[in-house]
Amino acid sequence: MPNLAAPPQGIPDLVLVNPVAGGGLAREVLPSLKNFAVRRGWPVEFRSTYSPENLAVEARRGAAEGRKRIFVLGGDGTFQVLLNALAGASGVVLGVIPAGGGNDLAAAIGLPQDPLLAADLLLDGQPAFLDAALARTADGKERLYTGGGGVGLDAEAARYAGGVYRNLRGRPRYLLSAVRALMGFHSLRLRALIGTGGQQVEINANALLLGVLNTPSYGAGLRLAPDAQTDDGRLDLVLLEDLSFLEVLALIPSLARRGELRTARVQRFRVDRVRIETDRPCSFHGDGEILGNTPVEVAVVPNAVRILRPRNTHPDR
Repeated sequence: MPNLAAPPQGIPDLVLVNPVAGGGLAREVLPSLKNFAVRRGWPVEFRSTYSPENLAVEARRGAAEGRKRIFVLGGDGTFQVLLNALAGASGVVLGVIPAGGGNDLAAAIGLPQDPLLAADLLLDGQPAFLDAALARTADGKERLYTGGGGVGLDAEAARYAGGVYRNLRGRPRYLLSAVRALMGFHSLRLRALIGTGGQQVEINANALLLGVLNTPSYGAGLRLAPDAQTDDGRLDLVLLEDLSFLEVLALIPSLARRGELRTARVQRFRVDRVRIETDRPCSFHGDGEILGNTPVEVAVVPNAVRILRPRNTHPDR
């Protein structure tokens, strides 16, 4: 199996850089990553981008140039841009060098949080298939994501994580965003039509959030779906029932220390697809990016993309 150190056909790999990812972490680590590439003899070109739209354009240009491996230096949201830009492109293996605020996809495929250590592991990495979730929002737009998405408190928290708390790093960014979003937040009355195989189940509930995950965690290690796998052809639906402000605050210590959601007021389902309807228009996020409003339909796309992951590891099992 060819590895990063010897790109096929003599065409260098391409790393697209999101300089603002992780509160500027990607920008900070870029010089060290370039030095690493020189030391290891890694034929690679780095291109800094200035917006999601620009990153998508550069990704498509890279594929047109014949690049066989295209990476992002950034987080889950940055990888989402790459995924959607190259959806359906055959013969291209995607990769992520973690330098974002959450890096939950990187963790799910066995990469450490340190960008240089992750790049070192990827030198001997191997391509593997990765499932994705396809979300269709009320405006009819469709978008793929590979980590976690949802409606309710987490979607409102995503606004703060991408706004006033965008320069914080790691789990505190998302926990502070969730606490801030909780102020004045009212639970949702929702209806979820769950499809598994040929069967359909209807759920009606007052909920704090409804998550649809492909990875075990989102929000920098908040393990809402600890049994989720990235290549099993299923998504994990997580329903957190309505809780009071004090009940939510009681969950924060275990979420902060271990990323665990410790409450009996959570339900989990393995699904192929789900339609989510809410009592009022609500935002739906995927990988921390607001994708649109409810009603939203989400379906698994098995083997949606090939991604480079460390060899002989399957940490999300």
